[in-house]
Amino acid sequence: MAKKLVLVESPAKAKTINKYLGKDYIVEATVGHLRNLPKSKLGVEIEKNYEPQFVNIRGKGPIIKKIKDLSLKSDKVFIATDPDREGEAIAQDIAELITDKKQIAISRVLFNEITKNGVLKGMSNPLPIDSNLVQSQRARRVMDRIIGYKMSPFLWRSIITSSSNNLSAGRVQSVALRLVCEREDEIEKFIQTEYWSILGGFINENNSEINTKLFSIGGKEIKVPPKPDSSEEELQKFREKHVWIRSEEEAAKILTDCRALNNYQITKITRRASKRNPSPPFITSSLQAEASRVLRFKARQTMAIAQKLYEGVELGSEGLAGLITYMRTDSTRISEEIIPQVRDYIKDSYGEEYLPVKPNTFDKKKANVQDAHEAIRPTSVKYTPEFVRPFLDENSFKLYQLIWKRFIACQMASANIETVIVEIGAGEFLFKAFGQTVVFDGFMKIYFEAQETASQREADVDEAKNELIPRDIEEGQKTKLNTSEKRQHFTKPLPRYTESTLIKELESKGIGRPSTYSMIVSTVQERGYVSVVERKLIPTVLGRKVNSILVQNFPDIIDVGFTARMESELDQVAQGENLYLNVLNDFYLPFDQSLQRVEETIEKIPCDKCGADMVIKYGRFGRFLACSNYPECKTIKSLKDFDQEQKIPDYTGDTCPKCGGKTVYRTGKFGRFIGCEKYPDCDYIQNITLGISCPKCKDGEVSERQTKTRKTFYGCTKYPSCDFISWQKPNLTACPNNDSPYMEERYSKKKGKYLKCPVCGEEIVEDQVESNDESEDY
Repeated sequence: MAKKLVLVESPAKAKTINKYLGKDYIVEATVGHLRNLPKSKLGVEIEKNYEPQFVNIRGKGPIIKKIKDLSLKSDKVFIATDPDREGEAIAQDIAELITDKKQIAISRVLFNEITKNGVLKGMSNPLPIDSNLVQSQRARRVMDRIIGYKMSPFLWRSIITSSSNNLSAGRVQSVALRLVCEREDEIEKFIQTEYWSILGGFINENNSEINTKLFSIGGKEIKVPPKPDSSEEELQKFREKHVWIRSEEEAAKILTDCRALNNYQITKITRRASKRNPSPPFITSSLQAEASRVLRFKARQTMAIAQKLYEGVELGSEGLAGLITYMRTDSTRISEEIIPQVRDYIKDSYGEEYLPVKPNTFDKKKANVQDAHEAIRPTSVKYTPEFVRPFLDENSFKLYQLIWKRFIACQMASANIETVIVEIGAGEFLFKAFGQTVVFDGFMKIYFEAQETASQREADVDEAKNELIPRDIEEGQKTKLNTSEKRQHFTKPLPRYTESTLIKELESKGIGRPSTYSMIVSTVQERGYVSVVERKLIPTVLGRKVNSILVQNFPDIIDVGFTARMESELDQVAQGENLYLNVLNDFYLPFDQSLQRVEETIEKIPCDKCGADMVIKYGRFGRFLACSNYPECKTIKSLKDFDQEQKIPDYTGDTCPKCGGKTVYRTGKFGRFIGCEKYPDCDYIQNITLGISCPKCKDGEVSERQTKTRKTFYGCTKYPSCDFISWQKPNLTACPNNDSPYMEERYSKKKGKYLKCPVCGEEIVEDQVESNDESEDY
């Protein structure tokens, strides 16, 4: 008797599904895509309505043969690839491959979760392949191929170096790079503004303490001008309503005047009750962002772990089971089937007061939400973190626990918060104190969303925050200024992006989709366009040069608005509201015009022998320069040779101690170093160090280096004879407890810059920190 064939992408997923379907089914994995556009040519017939020329991926021949043979022996084929555009496109490829010689009954099945219920539900609701989703995915693929194939060579010609094989432009990655570069430009152009604050500690007759901050003088609020380069006219208008304490001298005078008064009293107490609602369950972008903030996971790492949790984990006597629902989604919708389970769990575990009257629902915040899949959640409340912990590795457990807590919390009651504002005044001076009390913790009992960085305003308010406002205070009560101090501050630019904030920015601007976010942030790093230092994304010299060239020559293509509009049109194709041809025309026609305009202005490289233009060609060993007058002129030149001819050395100003030549800065796979200009005739090299003796061997010095993935670390110049290594920047300051001759430079939102002993953990706060690098910018 012929069996039924089920085809999926991954072997792990196949193994889990096979457990639920039993012996009447054969479950086979394609191990990803089977077909793709060719590598050696564009692979798109632009004149034939952008027809893609897909070819079988090299190495997939045996798998294709196997599924063809199995399909011929089966009475029905179910294609159960992932329930998204990419999965739909793979399903279409499979269908075309197995029906090229014989008609076979094919059905598409969707599994939102890899559990018994999820699999049987999907199998009982077979569907045809969604041609709209297929066309949307193929339009995206063709669009990306055209940009990559036609724009990347322009980059190669503009930045021709022996190391430029990795250069590429992309429809979305180039916009992401532009955002990172523009943020860096803003930071570099930012002009700091100095300002001072006055803090006061008051006590009442019962010796209850209140920490305050001077809020206004003579009815004018203390603030900083919104623009550092304000004109005199703007400053005059600002001063009509505000006071700017701009120097230590001004702060000292105000502090003296405050101390001279002895008639302070509480003029007003404001108590406000408010609710704090739980965050919605995770979608792809919020999961990647929260995992980055809380767990320090990269976006790609998060998605790889989530894929494993979705496809199935061995749970001892429970056997294989998928632990979470599908992880590529932009919807916060929750299945009605899981709601009774989670409400019972909350009631039994935390009490009825933690259960809202009705289930919490979450509105769509964006117009482009697809809502094809529900939010990311555990597949069953019986799979508690405690239950699954023995079966998961550390990182998988951390991510699962994060998903679990967020989901349970999203169906819990709101927290009740009381905010108290106390105003204390005397003469023209008004101080304010802020305090918050959690009256009922609600969902905060198990989960509270992490924050990336505090805003300038939040940081200023924090100075006047109290852990607890005393209950024995009342309006009209006299108080005494017990302690007071002045503090210096400087305005700060917008922070650099992290992976999580860049993903949120892309999502908010309608760029990219759940399946592409992790790839976008990974690609700009792998290309060497962006480096990661202390989790901050910083554009490299190469990245800024690439961005400058692309924005200068393709301003309308490498544009947030244009890219978002293309994403929206691709969504319309997926929903059957637009056509493949229309969307690609909307993209290609303006792109082709930009390309032609740039081709006319790009500087040509002349052939040394005949004067004809040199062009970039492909060979078995990569790209090289060849004369366009071939075969009459057979001049060729390697990019390495051309690079040597064109590159202007970055001299250090010192001489080589080995041969007397000049030394230059060079970059290797482990970071920058100093070498001789006469290399390879002279092989002198010198590490660029921090000027700190190695704390382990005392003989070498500490130098900054990079891993293969461009992560910065610090090691000894005597490696491998000395294996000292640190992920944190060493500082010459000795530990106060004499446990270590150096400390590590650290930074946190709460503490700012501080030093920490690597041995005993002793910390020194910002005011005592003296960085080795005066230009260090967090």
